Amino acid sequence: MTSYLTSQVTTGAAPWGTRPRAANRPVRWAADVVSAMREGARLRLDYGAPSLWRVDRTIEEIGREGTPYAAVEGVLRGFGAYAGEVIVRQTGAEWWVSGGECLIRTPDGRLWDPIEEARRCFAGQGSLRLLCQDAAAERGAGG
Repeated sequence: MTSYLTSQVTTGAAPWGTRPRAANRPVRWAADVVSAMREGARLRLDYGAPSLWRVDRTIEEIGREGTPYAAVEGVLRGFGAYAGEVIVRQTGAEWWVSGGECLIRTPDGRLWDPIEEARRCFAGQGSLRLLCQDAAAERGAGG
């Protein structure tokens, strides 16, 4: 299983960040990538966990083509935000912004970084599907 996550358990107030309006950005990035994939790649994304398998495969294909990271940075951010939205919808998590980074905070207090996981997937070292699986598994495990 993918272990690339920030598995900090927080207590009380959130000294590591707040949930400002900036947390709405990843929701917009996710919607943008859903639209772009539907129109450009004919890839239908429905915010369901099984769709993350297709996203992982798409990112891997982009990486195999030798596309420079700088050329796909925005798309990777969108794919990560999409995976984050899948986690939000599946677990009741929320987007949080900490140090300029957009993270997911699951109800058990753990932080997950799906945007960084998308970058890791591009490098051949991550999986958005497994990240979602891990985050959903933690839901019932308690802190």
